[in-house]
Amino acid sequence: MGDFRVVVVRNSVLAGALACMMAGQPALTQAQQEVPQQQTIPQSIPDGPKPQTIPDAPNPQGLPVGPVTPGAGTTPESAGDKSTPTEDGGVPSRLPESAAQKQDDGPPPEIPTGGQGPEAFTLRVQTNFVEVPFTVKDNKQRLVPGLTWRDVRVYENNLRQKLDLFTVDPFPLSVALVIDQSLTYDNMAKVNNSLSALQGAFTPYDEVSVFTYNNGPKMQTDFTGAQSARLEAVLERSKVTGREPIYYDTTGPLGQNININGGQDSHTDPNTNATHGTSILGIQNVPRDVHTLNDAILAAGTALAKTKTGRRRIIYVISDGREYGSTAKFSQVVKYLNTNKIAVYGTLVGDSSLPVIGFLDRIHLPLQMRDNILPAYANATGGNFDGEFRQKGIETSFAKIAEEVRTQYTVGYYTHEPFIDGKYRTLEVKVMRPNLTVIAKKGYYPTAGDSRPAGIVTVK
Repeated sequence: MGDFRVVVVRNSVLAGALACMMAGQPALTQAQQEVPQQQTIPQSIPDGPKPQTIPDAPNPQGLPVGPVTPGAGTTPESAGDKSTPTEDGGVPSRLPESAAQKQDDGPPPEIPTGGQGPEAFTLRVQTNFVEVPFTVKDNKQRLVPGLTWRDVRVYENNLRQKLDLFTVDPFPLSVALVIDQSLTYDNMAKVNNSLSALQGAFTPYDEVSVFTYNNGPKMQTDFTGAQSARLEAVLERSKVTGREPIYYDTTGPLGQNININGGQDSHTDPNTNATHGTSILGIQNVPRDVHTLNDAILAAGTALAKTKTGRRRIIYVISDGREYGSTAKFSQVVKYLNTNKIAVYGTLVGDSSLPVIGFLDRIHLPLQMRDNILPAYANATGGNFDGEFRQKGIETSFAKIAEEVRTQYTVGYYTHEPFIDGKYRTLEVKVMRPNLTVIAKKGYYPTAGDSRPAGIVTVK
């Protein structure tokens, strides 16, 4: 019986080896065949240092949990939406307020509460603070309200400035009224009859001084209340008859000059020509009327420069805009006005108020003399003017100009240019809306009065 068992085992071993050879696998030894597959052979591991355990990463803190709605974040707070969730449990899908803002706008400027705008601009008197008032009109010359600081861009020397203050509050006005008394008698009569409506354009918070000019400027009164009886009396006293048009007869015997002792020793007979010489053809030159508008505006600007800060400084001119015979030059007066933050507004009367003549005065052909210099003053200082030929139009223009000044936008910024150099800085105000016209001054000159230590507050 024992021999038979051995034979069976050997035959089974041989059969298994033959099967493995046919399958291409190495044959198993007898010991491997006899070990049950369920048992594992223990292996001895030599003693040694135990491996170091790797600590787990810290758990995430404060991560939002929940579904993510595209464009709305994961929570109402992250989306900038404080409203209640929608019916399906999500958040209204809209961009957060911070993402809707333009990235190039920067932080918002300080926006004073209603009625506090002038005070804010009065208190900010650091060395490099610049105040820029401007007016915005549409293509029909109507005032445009409702603009915000995001709609405005201010450039100084072609570099965009960061806005630090923005207000739409009206400023109290300091107005120097300049009345032209060198008008012809018909135009002067229209101006005289319309002066009674002038006080109605101002408020009790405004102050007005009156200047007149004919052959030179004259102050009729210093600054007084806009609704005072003194101003009413001064306006009544400023009414004159005007001038008659000058007419010279150049065809009579005394219309031409008589030269005595021809050649180098020749001279003009004073009995035939008093002052004005001759033209190339020997015809007497017609003298020009004297209109000292430059001197009058300079005198008004000198008085305005002494007014308190925190008020809008305005020169209001009622004239035909003609200039001849002034001591001051146009460029000198404009520099003084821009240095002292003074704008020129006006009502044009006479022939300059007519559409065709007024258009030619505005474009100013090169190498030609200006017959009307008032538009140039308004354009250089950020002011405006209104041309009216009839008395009713002159009366309504007072309120129209006053409304335009009182509804200006005002922005302020801190320039990076040094104030001690005294150089002219160009200004440009843009509104990021189509078909709008911006009226603002073209530049300014820094003054020594603006160079004050930081933190000093002006006292009214």
